Amino acid sequence: MDENVKIAEEVKEDTVMETSVKDEKKKDKKKKFIDKEKEELKNANLELKEKVLRITADMQNMRRRYDLDLAQAYKYDGFDLVEKILPILDNFERALKIKSEGNEKFLEGFKMIYENLIAILSSKGITEIDCLNKEFDPTVMNAVVTEANNDVMENTVLEVLQKGYMYNDRLMRPAMVKVSCRENESE
Repeated sequence: MDENVKIAEEVKEDTVMETSVKDEKKKDKKKKFIDKEKEELKNANLELKEKVLRITADMQNMRRRYDLDLAQAYKYDGFDLVEKILPILDNFERALKIKSEGNEKFLEGFKMIYENLIAILSSKGITEIDCLNKEFDPTVMNAVVTEANNDVMENTVLEVLQKGYMYNDRLMRPAMVKVSCRENESE
């Protein structure tokens, strides 16, 4: 019987060892699974942090653009109104150039209205583009006529046909000008 007990104990030990090996394998599998889960969670967390940073940056950029657009809207408020007033201003200038006898008082009234209108526009940031006897600048002037003239440098504005205006730093209307060019000396 002793031998049977020994065999039973050996079988029991083998079973215990097999069970502990199986338990260790299970534990290793669990640990690998948990480690894998941890790594996936870390990666997901990093992705979420990056998304939050990008969204925050986008929000800041949107806010900055909104503020800039709002500032531009305030800066150029009334652009349409002033654009409609400019032809009236041109007509006043033409009327003031007409000289006729007996209408001095009438012309003085026109001149006062004209000066008031100029003062109002300049208080709103409207300025005339100074171009007479200056070099032609295509960004603020339209050359509608050229005239051969060797007395002045080429591309010099000889006459302003219609005044141009700036609204703060924005072109409202380009000046229409007559520009000098060189005469052909071979003719």
